[in-house]
Amino acid sequence: MYAALPPLAVGFFGLGIGYFVYGGAGLFKYPKEANERVNHSMGLWGIMMPGFMQFLTGTYLWLGLTIFHAFRSSPILYMAALAFTAYGVHWFALGYNKYKDADTTVDGFMAIGFLWISIVGALIFFLGKDVPVGILFVLLALIYINDIPASLAHSKTWGRTKAFFQFITGIWLMYLMFAAAMNFALGYHLFL
Repeated sequence: MYAALPPLAVGFFGLGIGYFVYGGAGLFKYPKEANERVNHSMGLWGIMMPGFMQFLTGTYLWLGLTIFHAFRSSPILYMAALAFTAYGVHWFALGYNKYKDADTTVDGFMAIGFLWISIVGALIFFLGKDVPVGILFVLLALIYINDIPASLAHSKTWGRTKAFFQFITGIWLMYLMFAAAMNFALGYHLFL
């Protein structure tokens, strides 16, 4: 028997909160000053919401696909497990770096790898006919395309553009969370 309830809404919600916090602060320049208290707060949000919730979702999917055979193996669930796990660990690092006010220059090199996983995710989800999640991966690719020069060159313009795409992605993730919750909990067939 296969479980029909993968925890996708958990991962979408966690990542969406991360992009609202980080994208909102970068886009709206609020709070105006980055200080130790702001960095600690943002760091904890980064670790706990997008980090923990995505890692939890990815681990649950891997266990359900491999050890417990709770889900039918599919390219889409495989990619979801890969992405939630990788992005979860990624957010642990981002949140910790923000908490410690660490140098973010090397994030530009990290963004190259996450641009690749975003492109692969977009291809798999679009080819698997899951357009809404394919759109998510296009948005993620746009974040990392902007993150490369924002981090390596410490460009405020690229940083602001990255924050814009983070905030837009946060809005899209809230829709995906809503659709997943309604579809799984109430049997709706929303665009997901």
